[in-house]
Amino acid sequence: MASNELPFGPLPSVAGAISGGIEHLGLYADHGAAALRADIAAFVGLDADQVTVGAGSAGILQQLLLSYVGVGDKVAMCWPSFEAYPLFTALVEAEEIRVPLLDETFDLPSLAAAIDADTKLAFVTNPNNPTGTVVGTDEIIGFLGSVPPTCLVVLDEAYSEFVTDERVTDSTLLLPDHPNLVITRTFSKAHGLAGLRVGYALGHPEVIGMIDRTLVPFAVNELAQRAARASIDAASEMRARVAAVVAERTRVTGALRDGGWNIPEPQGNFVWLPVTADAAALGNDLERRGVVTRAFAGVGVRVTIASRDWNDRFLAALAEVRPKPTC
Repeated sequence: MASNELPFGPLPSVAGAISGGIEHLGLYADHGAAALRADIAAFVGLDADQVTVGAGSAGILQQLLLSYVGVGDKVAMCWPSFEAYPLFTALVEAEEIRVPLLDETFDLPSLAAAIDADTKLAFVTNPNNPTGTVVGTDEIIGFLGSVPPTCLVVLDEAYSEFVTDERVTDSTLLLPDHPNLVITRTFSKAHGLAGLRVGYALGHPEVIGMIDRTLVPFAVNELAQRAARASIDAASEMRARVAAVVAERTRVTGALRDGGWNIPEPQGNFVWLPVTADAAALGNDLERRGVVTRAFAGVGVRVTIASRDWNDRFLAALAEVRPKPTC
């Protein structure tokens, strides 16, 4: 319960698309993944030249840093957030600007205040990983209005399908008015294709063109492209699975709060225990009882919403190791 994977295998039609593509593995995939881009564009209501794909959204995030950030430039983010951000920032030898979260949530006014002329890229993670909190679309609009146009804003929406907070609306509607905005999403989470590594970015054609300059040849393989296209065709089935995960998230959240835990409202496929200094010890205690979670030392523990049986096992183990909540 550590990596936010979906507790299901591929949808039947997606599994069929994967197995049915085996005979093509002697050939290279379409490097540009034109058919997949077109399908994604139709799925989200954009033009094909506003879409690119990569090796998971993490691969696209790396491409963004390589495309837009140079040595000595600045990259801004709230923290804690996705652990890959500092790694990619270090890769391009840029300066990392961290702004603390506010109530476990991205503090957009403070993040905007930290951005200056040397800041080439800023991350907004919605929902945030690992805390699972969201900022409303109106807040994002305000943030975009206060950021200089020379700073690319990366709206990382890896978990967007799990969001039920009505303050969060369709972010693609922001693209026409904000040429410095790019949205990243993935097939790894809600679509259950983490092992195939397919992510995508949405933005202005000029931004998409810049990202494509750093695309590794054949980064999205033949089976991954087939699976992603089939998953789009099975979107209603995917949403049904997401609804099941959200229902389990609600049940687990209720059980935790009934047990005295004070946790932020989760909007991803995970819950967050902000136990601060107790995080590493709690993670170890749970692992000794066969429940592997993701502990962020000194900050908290992130727990993936899995099957009902696994979730119950986690709740039982947690009650055993921490009968008195620490947050």
